[in-house]
Amino acid sequence: MLYNAKTLKGYKLDSLDGELGEVDEFYFDDRHWTVRYLVANTGNWLTGRQVLISPYALVAAIKAEQHIAVNLTKKQIEESPSLVTEKPVSRQFEDSYYGYFGYPMYYGGPYMWGYSAYIARDPEVWKAPSNSEDSWDPNLRSTDAVDGHTIQANDGEIGHVEDFIIDDETWAIRYLVVNTRNWWPGKKVLVSPHWIERVSWSDSKVFVNLSREAIKQSPEYTEESLLTRDYETGLHRHYNLPGYWMEEPAAHVHSD
Repeated sequence: MLYNAKTLKGYKLDSLDGELGEVDEFYFDDRHWTVRYLVANTGNWLTGRQVLISPYALVAAIKAEQHIAVNLTKKQIEESPSLVTEKPVSRQFEDSYYGYFGYPMYYGGPYMWGYSAYIARDPEVWKAPSNSEDSWDPNLRSTDAVDGHTIQANDGEIGHVEDFIIDDETWAIRYLVVNTRNWWPGKKVLVSPHWIERVSWSDSKVFVNLSREAIKQSPEYTEESLLTRDYETGLHRHYNLPGYWMEEPAAHVHSD
């Protein structure tokens, strides 16, 4: 199911032995544009550190109850590698974090989740060997920090990032919600990360290989829009570009 990042913010997080806090923001990588950690606001519990939860531990987002089930105990989270608040997520921290939980490293293969386009839920699968030649160095970004970045079409600015659409099956960011009110009144549109040409993080600017006119004529997005496959198909058809559901490889696990 597709969710707005800002809608998920504030969802309660239920561990295996009680509520541990609520969703605060997300960290995603700038290669696959996939959520790598949910950042939990734990209130007065575990103060002074960022509590990061990998999608490997996220069972399901329940819209009706506005909560996310987490397949961890509070003790497991408390004893996990600590990341001091305001410190960036380093590769060293991630190596320790993934080693502690025994998760397969997402940067250990060419696909979204290492050697698969999808999250492997079976712990037996996690033991499959990885090929370090296919590993890569992730650069993680905060959804809160990227909110407000300017969107640059190939013939000028078109608006700014207002939100992210997240797929809770793969935890991929499927779309950026672009507010174009500074260009034409009131319209919001969706832009896929697949259409991004490059990002200047220092200039807070996202470059897309689309024209302003094409974006202007694209299907409008509203908070009430139902992000059905028909809506997505119409959006991709407008740009004459394939949908992500056509491009992603089938789920598979590397083996020797």
